[in-house]
Amino acid sequence: MAKRDFYDVLGVQKGADDGALKSAYRKLAMQFHPDRNPGDAEAEHRFKEISEAYDTLKDPQKRAAYDRFGHAAFEAGMGNGRAGPGFGPDFGASMSDIFEDLFGDMMGGGRRTGGGASARLRGSDLRYNLEISLEEAFTGRTVEIDVPTLVTCHTCEGSGAKPGTGMSTCRQCNGHGKVRAAQGFFTIERTCPVCQGRGQIIEQPCTDCGGQGRKQESRKLSVDIPKGIEDGTRIRLANEGEAGLRGGPPGDLYIFISVKPHDLFQRDGADLYARVPIAMTTAALGGEFEVPTLDASRAKVKVSPGTQPGQRVRLKSKGMPVLRSKDTGDLYVQLDIETPQNLSRRQRELLEEFQQLSTQDNSPSSAGFFAKLKSLFDS
Repeated sequence: MAKRDFYDVLGVQKGADDGALKSAYRKLAMQFHPDRNPGDAEAEHRFKEISEAYDTLKDPQKRAAYDRFGHAAFEAGMGNGRAGPGFGPDFGASMSDIFEDLFGDMMGGGRRTGGGASARLRGSDLRYNLEISLEEAFTGRTVEIDVPTLVTCHTCEGSGAKPGTGMSTCRQCNGHGKVRAAQGFFTIERTCPVCQGRGQIIEQPCTDCGGQGRKQESRKLSVDIPKGIEDGTRIRLANEGEAGLRGGPPGDLYIFISVKPHDLFQRDGADLYARVPIAMTTAALGGEFEVPTLDASRAKVKVSPGTQPGQRVRLKSKGMPVLRSKDTGDLYVQLDIETPQNLSRRQRELLEEFQQLSTQDNSPSSAGFFAKLKSLFDS
């Protein structure tokens, strides 16, 4: 039976890039994998066909030859004289590559190295949530925190072995740190489950840590909070995470900063905003008042005569410090004009008298708006 076109087998266009090839192969290989279709000869045939197509097209040289000569490029007498890609002498090696392509990301990415690879024994990273006030973010401070974590066992100094004893070669993998197992028609290589890839085992575990080389403990750490830090900032403390298994390197500690809402100020980057209600008479006649600032001082706000609702007064350099900079943001005070309530008779009489004496010049915006309305109605 004639072989199907490799691009048709994978369901991709001839010009598909490596990412599209790999994505198509993963999807089909998972669908027709023999473990998912036990006893299904058709599924096994499809899996072999898919693997052969991907093995050819993922290799730039093989793909170039296939694009030029088709399947004939790999038949006897052409190229290397093999009976077909994926089923000749290199079938075991090619299937190992394909399996790595298919499952590599799920197993942590990249190929596993031999016994004792320190990357596998690295301690876990830790997260610590720290809430501070806006004042603390303004001034900066040093905070002492308690972090429950795994620390290196002092009894065995992280080796996991009872003091005075050592380690022996793992009998399961003969010190290689990896074992092979047959699955269907190909061989899978995985980390040794007995020694976890180290190639050695502990004969007499440490009684304090149970052979882990680390144990649970609470640590006190000092954290410098720089002034100007923003909500959501992450601080990394290298090597302050969990200790690695059996002497492996420690992970990192990540401190996530959250800034509590303030009663008066809202923050936008380095700028601060505050809403202040003022009396109608102050807005009309002008005046001034004071507002507190985060540097524990007071700032004077001047209100110009005829101030309108929503106008802002800018207080330069009264905002937040910029992180790792000498610059400082500004404070913006928004003036909300309050209409008088619960008027006395005399107050009402005075306002009515003021209304009678008012002209368009006193309220130009409203006068202009209603003039436009009138012209619309008239038209």
